[in-house]
Amino acid sequence: MPRFMTLIRIDEKAAADFESDPGFEQRMGALFEEITKAGVMLETNGLKPTAEGTRLSWQGGKVSLTDGPFTETREVVGGYAIMQCKDMAEAQEWTRRFLSTHPESWEVGAEIRQIDEMPTPPGN
Repeated sequence: MPRFMTLIRIDEKAAADFESDPGFEQRMGALFEEITKAGVMLETNGLKPTAEGTRLSWQGGKVSLTDGPFTETREVVGGYAIMQCKDMAEAQEWTRRFLSTHPESWEVGAEIRQIDEMPTPPGN
């Protein structure tokens, strides 16, 4: 069964002003319980702010490092989930439900990518 990675995109500056919603954690907890029981969720987590991250790039035969925050980027990856779904439609439905648990005043996006599974080397 194919695996999908959902990248949760947020605007870090706007996220600091998100209003709290007492029902948010309860809605998220119920969804996570359901998706775990369905055997779909393999792993999920939020990510630390970009201020604590580092980007590495390869150019001209050299690796360079840039420490965060990455102010030139409006949206950043704020979390991820790895799900095992029958197809992209199922991954989209679970992700739609995940986004719908958030308060209406928040702005959160998601990108779903199917994991390109590498063939298992002989002998493994």
